[in-house]
Amino acid sequence: MITIWNDFLYTPLFNLLIWIYNGWADGNLGWSVIYLTVILRTVLLPFSLINEYNKTKNEALYREIKEIEKVYQNDDILKKQEIRQAMKKRRVQPWAKAVVLGIQALVLVLLYQVFIGGLKGDKIIETLYPSIAWPGVINTNFYGFELGMTHDIIWSGIVGIFLLVEIYINLRRFKGGIERKDLTYFILFPTFIFILLWIIPMVKSLFILTSLIFSVVVGNIARLFFQEIVKRNLVKLPKN
Repeated sequence: MITIWNDFLYTPLFNLLIWIYNGWADGNLGWSVIYLTVILRTVLLPFSLINEYNKTKNEALYREIKEIEKVYQNDDILKKQEIRQAMKKRRVQPWAKAVVLGIQALVLVLLYQVFIGGLKGDKIIETLYPSIAWPGVINTNFYGFELGMTHDIIWSGIVGIFLLVEIYINLRRFKGGIERKDLTYFILFPTFIFILLWIIPMVKSLFILTSLIFSVVVGNIARLFFQEIVKRNLVKLPKN
């Protein structure tokens, strides 16, 4: 199992990271991580698009159920039948989101392994493929921030605030506002992520922030196209 992890997961990712470091990133490991994240999310783009389509259908489903509850408020039996029919008609594929999150979690673990010992001179030489040039001393400074530093409140705070704003915007678009039952998720999830990122090396915050920005850009573009597909089923989506 250790051999599989090192030979097929850790070593290829490490070599790709150093290859980017030597080339596109011009000797800046922070930018190497950003480019690596964009490459990863581009590879996972088909799954991301399926997930965005699911989200668009869920918005339509939520709106449709609200209309059903309003129309059949005095007939519980018919209301339940119509809701079941609506849910059956709008099936989603939750596995797509699981694939994206699972692979990103795997890369996070691999990056953690890189930063707890993989950047030492002898370790780099042992891990590099013959075709990848030795980079010498790795520059882990990213605009004044040390990528391997823990307890960094700034970058973990940026991710926490970004998540808070994103959740708020999504809830407003999905439900028209934040309901009381949503407050726990709205507050605790970004807080939990902030604390977790504060504990581990700052590079994880950079990875997650890049991935979040990628998701927002792709999501907004994809939603414009998927809205039209869903509207063909005569369901009016909430406005932004």
